[in-house]
Amino acid sequence: MSSTKESQHTPMMQQYLKIKAEHPHELVFYRMGDFYELFFDDAKRASELLDVTLTARGKSGGEPIPMAGIPFHAADGYLAKLVRKGVSVAICEQIGDPATSKGPVERKVVRIVTPGTVSDESLLDESRDNLLVALHVVDDTFGFATMDIGSGRFQVLEVQGLDAALGELQRLSPAELLVSEDLMCTEILEKRRGLRRRAPWEFELETAQRLLTQQFGTQDLAGFGCDHMTTALAAAGCLLSYAQETQRTALPHINAISGENRDEAVAMDAATRRNLELDINLNGGDENTLFDVLNTSSTAMGGRLLRRWLNRPLRELSTLKARQSAITNLLENYQFEPVRQSLKRIGDLERILGRLALRSARPRDLSRLYTSLSTYPELQGQLKELSAPHLAELASNIGTFPDLEDLLGRAIIENPPVVIREGGVIAEGYDEELDELRNISSNAGQFLIDLENQEKERTGISTLKVGYNRVHGYYIEISRAMSDKAPTEYIRRQTLKNAERFITPELKVFEDKALSAKSRALSREKALYDEIIERLNEQLQPLQQAAAAVSELDVLTTLAERADALNFTCPTLTQETGIAYQAGRHPVVEKVSDHPFVPNDLAFNDERKMLIVTGPNMGGKSTYMRQTALITLLAHIGSYIPAESATIGMVDRIFTRIGSSDDLAGGRSTFMVEMTETANILNNATERSLVLMDEIGRGTSTFDGLSLAWACATKLADQVKPFTLFATHYFELTELPQTHSNVANIHLDATEHNDNIVFLHNIQEGPASKSYGLQVAKLAGIPADVVKLAKQQLDMLEGTKSAIQAVPENLATSSSTGENPAAESSAANQSTAPKTSIPSLDDPFQGDMFGASAPHPAVEALEDIDPDNLTPRQALEQLYQLKELLSR
Repeated sequence: MSSTKESQHTPMMQQYLKIKAEHPHELVFYRMGDFYELFFDDAKRASELLDVTLTARGKSGGEPIPMAGIPFHAADGYLAKLVRKGVSVAICEQIGDPATSKGPVERKVVRIVTPGTVSDESLLDESRDNLLVALHVVDDTFGFATMDIGSGRFQVLEVQGLDAALGELQRLSPAELLVSEDLMCTEILEKRRGLRRRAPWEFELETAQRLLTQQFGTQDLAGFGCDHMTTALAAAGCLLSYAQETQRTALPHINAISGENRDEAVAMDAATRRNLELDINLNGGDENTLFDVLNTSSTAMGGRLLRRWLNRPLRELSTLKARQSAITNLLENYQFEPVRQSLKRIGDLERILGRLALRSARPRDLSRLYTSLSTYPELQGQLKELSAPHLAELASNIGTFPDLEDLLGRAIIENPPVVIREGGVIAEGYDEELDELRNISSNAGQFLIDLENQEKERTGISTLKVGYNRVHGYYIEISRAMSDKAPTEYIRRQTLKNAERFITPELKVFEDKALSAKSRALSREKALYDEIIERLNEQLQPLQQAAAAVSELDVLTTLAERADALNFTCPTLTQETGIAYQAGRHPVVEKVSDHPFVPNDLAFNDERKMLIVTGPNMGGKSTYMRQTALITLLAHIGSYIPAESATIGMVDRIFTRIGSSDDLAGGRSTFMVEMTETANILNNATERSLVLMDEIGRGTSTFDGLSLAWACATKLADQVKPFTLFATHYFELTELPQTHSNVANIHLDATEHNDNIVFLHNIQEGPASKSYGLQVAKLAGIPADVVKLAKQQLDMLEGTKSAIQAVPENLATSSSTGENPAAESSAANQSTAPKTSIPSLDDPFQGDMFGASAPHPAVEALEDIDPDNLTPRQALEQLYQLKELLSR
């Protein structure tokens, strides 16, 4: 509409266009009576997004105005749909008085609803944090600032490198991401929901420091322990400015900022979080994830905290042991059970207090707050029975609030309406003036009955009645036939077809009093409600501290309940390196399996750093690897674990290279994704890392794949030395323990019966004897004739392999100056593993995997050679000929 002159529009549309110009990127909900209206392009877009009717509202500037509207009382449902789709909305309300306004009623935008700044209960998923995140990049430093506007949590973090940044974005999963307009990092920006470009000057450090110190009322940021994180603080300044801009109100609950120390946590990249399915499965849902198994939390805020713990396991031994001790104490005599019963009566205090701070709390928020505060004394009594120091600390932070409990108990009715708009929220007896005004309104009915009986008797008019309507107010109605008997003091108010309506001085006085009492009562009630909100905000910080303690208590009781229900045990945590467990289980697979889970052991130490895992597909290799990671991770949140016993040393990182997927949008093949993830592991793992590598090299040719797998395993075993589970079908890798003292072989057991395979899912020492590939193919439903043909080809390949292995060793080594193919394929090794050592890039040739059934030409040539009759020159020529045959 910018090309149309403003003067061509009506005054109301001029007002709308001015407001819309200030909010070009948001849908403007323009309040008109009982509706929010949208116009022009906003109307067209809303019609598509919300499935509402697109109409037209007359003309402006000579053209029809596209229009769509939604009822004011149903706005929350429509806002929820828009927020879920990443759309922001500017709420424009009438702030002027229609009775006194000349021209359009004054309007202004009172709030901007964006995916990352919503606080309304109906717009949020109670089980997930709703994070607003800002990202600033300087050289190779990625600075993150995160804010949960619902709870007031405000944090900063810095990481080095793109891979680490992508891992943090995966962990944070922001509802809205703020970046500078000049950020060109496509890996960060691709397919990112809720992306908002902001002006570069909003990320200036000096501006950020000024905004932050103003918000917290401090001289500097030194007291928060994060003043050295300059890149992240620049992002924090942009984030705070955006939050203030959208909320259009003070943010008193944003009263501190804290820095996350990445060294305090176990780092996990995006691939690892995805592969381990911590709280999101590979299909994007919650089902059959570790969080799904563990989350029996009593409160919504406890569930969100558990999710944060799983996504940020800690390395601080003291913190983890404090949590373990608390869980152990709660398990004694099932003391977690009464505590959980009390916790179930506590509402989502984090978000209720956030809405209190934003002055958007609804009556039912206050009712839930009252119920929660009245539960605190009972909770304190239960916690006194427990001896763990950490539980005593939480009890101290929870405290009690008798004054606020009394205030809410007296002020708010037991089941208040959803909104304050129509009143009926403040309890009777709380305010004398409000009670008096309500009595006037409530007694109006009896006054009218008494007046009607009095006037009938006085006038003798039997058809007389007293009534009320919203248009004409109170009146005395007399039928047309008897209207001439009306007393002289009756003043005619309205003539109907069959009746006349009158007013009397007495009735007029009562009308003024009754009608004004109703509006005055509503006004008084709203003022009292606002006063209660202010009283509660005076103790906002201790209320927030109590809510945080309740959340942690909820997580600890949840972990105690899960330990009891799922037969988890307490691991021994140590700063020494090593991971060992006995009879470990995969908690998710165990839950969903129809059959008893087969537990297994694991032992990692400084002399046993890499385990080569072999065995058939479907034998349980991936389950075993993942369960090791999950057991380690659970130990690093202070939880009990699914094992009979365990000793877990602190790890610094968990890496996984599991599964196959491509990135078509990013132009990366399955193999490229595999190699990128592998490169990240090789470049960033340390001696204290846990690494899971599954089927490295399978996305390319057999020789290339085997060579890469061997080289990666050798790099990890020789140089990096993390604790590594290296699953492979390349049996050549099982020779690594012969040359590396810190490498061992283990395999998943299986057996054959009547040409069928039976998976035992049991870990055994040593390499597997077979891959059982054909048997698994048969199980999968591969046609019998295909399996039979594969068996014939396998026999032929194994025969070729045997012939090649029969080549004299001196002949084989004589070709070492020629081409350098890698070792033979795993497909040719489905029987016992070869006895030769692991090949290097300079090792002897291998046979053509899919060669003809006839002997190799080099073998045929050898058979025709009589070494005793060759001169030295002839022998050399024969060697060149054999080498040429091999090169072909």
